[in-house]
Amino acid sequence: MMKMKLSTDTQRTGSVKKAFQDKSKPTDIRSSNISAAKAVSDAIRTSLGPRGMDKMIQTANGEVTITNDGATILKQMNVIHPAAKMLVELSKAQDSEAGDGTTSVVVIAGALLEAAEKLLQKGIHPTLISDAFQKAAAKAVEILSWFMAVPVDLNDKESLVKASATSLNSKVVSQQSSLLAPLAVNAVIRITETGKEQATDLKDIKVIKQLGGTVEDTELIEGLVFTQKSCNVNGPKRIEKAKIGLIQFCISPPKTDMDHSVIVSDYSAMDRILKEERTYILNIVKQIKKSGCNVLLIQKSILRDAVSDLAIHFLDKIKVMVIKDIEREDISFICKTIGCKPIASLDHFTAENLVNADLCEEVQSGGSKYVKITGMQNPGRTVTILVKGSNKLVLEEAERSLHDALCVIRCLVKQPSLIAGGGAPEIELAIKLSTYAQFLDGVESYCVKAFANALEIIPSTLAENAGLNPIATVTELRKRHADGEVAAGINVRKGMITNILEENVVQPLLVSTSCITLASETVRSILKIDDIVNTMQ
Repeated sequence: MMKMKLSTDTQRTGSVKKAFQDKSKPTDIRSSNISAAKAVSDAIRTSLGPRGMDKMIQTANGEVTITNDGATILKQMNVIHPAAKMLVELSKAQDSEAGDGTTSVVVIAGALLEAAEKLLQKGIHPTLISDAFQKAAAKAVEILSWFMAVPVDLNDKESLVKASATSLNSKVVSQQSSLLAPLAVNAVIRITETGKEQATDLKDIKVIKQLGGTVEDTELIEGLVFTQKSCNVNGPKRIEKAKIGLIQFCISPPKTDMDHSVIVSDYSAMDRILKEERTYILNIVKQIKKSGCNVLLIQKSILRDAVSDLAIHFLDKIKVMVIKDIEREDISFICKTIGCKPIASLDHFTAENLVNADLCEEVQSGGSKYVKITGMQNPGRTVTILVKGSNKLVLEEAERSLHDALCVIRCLVKQPSLIAGGGAPEIELAIKLSTYAQFLDGVESYCVKAFANALEIIPSTLAENAGLNPIATVTELRKRHADGEVAAGINVRKGMITNILEENVVQPLLVSTSCITLASETVRSILKIDDIVNTMQ
């Protein structure tokens, strides 16, 4: 009897223990997810703002990248934890939606998770926190749109340049912002059709990197640039009044699709084969000459060389510049730029299928060469930006920075409103959301207040990265905003709080609203997770 009772007590104790473990499991899972996501946020927090630090990233093959772009840093990081990966995806979503604010969105998400963790420790249910955060985020977007947004005229280039320059000021190439900002504005305006603002597609802007020179040599070209040099040996390197043909067939001896071998028994048979090949290529070259073409663009062939050495020799004779190995994915951009259609067969290679341009020339840049075509007769709404740099690291960072600047202008085209930068929007939101929370009941009020306080992470981090006292700076900033100075922000260059609009530190409304919306959505998703199921064998 004693043994049976002991066994029963042990089973009961084991059941209670298991029930307790099952009950605490969601809390442990949630805590683990929040900790992993916060770790990612803390990793890139120091790179926020104009005085943020850069990260050196070394890949497995030894390549080094130096950047402070949040999306680039997170993309290169080897993140394993599934919740941490959600913050990487958050940064990608912000990059896709707005193009800028990729660091800010992750920092805000980390602060919201920290606030949520404290609320969970007080016994508040995650669903209540999630719903309150959703309401707070919607109210924040409303506050920014109604109280802080300044409408901008797309014809006012000066305002667009200011927004673009603000994006560039936090980059490695910030010293060249006075050059790159107007260039980005002109590029986006060039591809934007009046009345079709929503159709702005950055794929119509081709950014090409060219090693040699400095970032100051970066230029906007209304035309085409090919990174490869012309493949002519003794042919022309500069052609005015160019007649351009884009072909998708090979100028080389034909080959069968099957594997085969030809056995040549004597020299006469070899001569006959060579003569046939020569005649075949010569007929193609004669057709090219007959059409009047003097610039030939050849798509890269997967199977073999698209143009043989013998064909190059003949094309040199008739003064035709040849650019070969054009990638298949570039064909649509080329056609749109110069207003042509690719020619798929020799029968269609006629004068009607050629396009005209004022100039096609091979340009020397440092130790390399590239081909530039300008002055199209029927130009499309496309542009090419030729980015130059003294080394690979600077070149790649200049390209990333320029992408952000282009995205900022695209945001303004999509939603033409600007707001102050320098932490001003976040402090204003913190004050107004705290006031809004007073009109709510119970737990919801408490959660919205926590959401408001979490937004102070942006001005606090800006001050910290600039070497200022974060507590004193944020306190003064709150006081200035409470007194009605909506545009008061942190001027990291002067190390003080000033009217940030007068300092031309502005950003698109869409960047800030997207940051808050996407960050709150990700935090809500993490809060709703109470278990992790591993299906890997």
